Amino acid sequence: MTQVTTFPPVPADLFRFTTTGHAELHTAVVRVFGVANERLETVLTADDVQQRLRSVGWSEQVADDELAASLTALRGWGLLDASRQQYGLTKLGEAAYAGLKHALETLTGSGSLQTAVLDAIANRLDELGKPLDDRGTFTKLMELEGHLDTLKVNTTRFNADLQRLLRDEDADLATFQDLKRTTITYLRDFIADLDDRKQRIRDAISAIDPAELHERARSGAGPHLDPEAWLRQRAANWTSLETWFDSADELQDVSRKAIVQLLRVLDRISEQRRKPTNTAADFRALARWFGRTGTEAEAHELFNAAFGLYSSRHAHLAHADGELIPSGEAWENTPPVPVSPQLRATGKQEHIGSTGKVRNVDEVRRNRRVQAEKERAELEHAWSQIKTDGAVRISTLTNLDHDTFHRLIDLVGRALGSDPDSTGTRTAGTSDGRMQINLRNARGWATMTTQKGTLSGPDYVIDVQSR
Repeated sequence: MTQVTTFPPVPADLFRFTTTGHAELHTAVVRVFGVANERLETVLTADDVQQRLRSVGWSEQVADDELAASLTALRGWGLLDASRQQYGLTKLGEAAYAGLKHALETLTGSGSLQTAVLDAIANRLDELGKPLDDRGTFTKLMELEGHLDTLKVNTTRFNADLQRLLRDEDADLATFQDLKRTTITYLRDFIADLDDRKQRIRDAISAIDPAELHERARSGAGPHLDPEAWLRQRAANWTSLETWFDSADELQDVSRKAIVQLLRVLDRISEQRRKPTNTAADFRALARWFGRTGTEAEAHELFNAAFGLYSSRHAHLAHADGELIPSGEAWENTPPVPVSPQLRATGKQEHIGSTGKVRNVDEVRRNRRVQAEKERAELEHAWSQIKTDGAVRISTLTNLDHDTFHRLIDLVGRALGSDPDSTGTRTAGTSDGRMQINLRNARGWATMTTQKGTLSGPDYVIDVQSR
């Protein structure tokens, strides 16, 4: 069976310079050539390399034979080519430097969810939807793809950094609380207008013909391109753009899951800081206390306090007719004496009083029936206030009394606890099956006021129906 892969094989010697005994020198030399290449200097001599090693962080003077050996090794791995004592990066060398640079950026960088990137994507799409010359189309398209790459990389790094934080078992509680509070505020602000931004991007994408756009951009890119490969890459990038902003909700999912996970980890860390309540831990603590007692009397006092084995409290109890029991009879041969369960807890026998009177429950039943009818009328009134004629925003439901508002929030909570369908709609119902709510993602922020206070939250689109 032949294994099929969608990725071309990576040359075996591409990153060998980072794993040999002279990896640090090899890496510094590659960085010298990479920096020079960025400045459009395509060839360097050995003396040029020697002089520029310090500029990339190499602090020691390198012997000429060591530098020559490093250049020879890099040439042998296909990263450098040489002509008349001048060296330059090959295609493999450029790839190796790009990989090294990207790896260092990944190790030292951190991700974030930036609304500015979303605005930049929307602006570039708006500009591409307007009449532009071919060169302007090429420039704006490259900027758009750059912003999309930035969005994907930052989102991936942010999620990875967050997961590493959540897996940190040694996180300090105070530090984590501060970080949690800052991160949740940041995520809440990011989600607030996310739907509007996404809809703007979706509308702009739908208004553009990608084939025509890419053809105009190819014409403006200049002649030094492989047209077929270039167009295939543009089509793949455009598909990625549509996937991110069409039906997928990666950004909402990442943000909302992050908030939930942060709260859960905070609870877990707080729980770990509390005193364990399991029996094994209690006995270990008790053993340490016994080890610190100075005398046998202290140990007995601790034992009595821990297990409650004090001197007997029932020795004064006697049989109902004590004359039937000979005074010399051994206790194990005498019938038992009933002992009250309260004797151990309180030191006193329970006292049996007179039997209570039987209550007349007719009044109780009548009051309960009246209360039930009242609650039913209130419930019917609440449902009539909440019921909508089609999809509306929560912010449009004004003048709700507090109890009706409480039932609405309960329905919204039930819907948020359910899984969305293919259209992103979440559905839930009341426990008696009378009402059903259909909820879609929020667009903006809403503030609602009742007699008992004010609540701010996402302005969800809801449709409450009677079943």
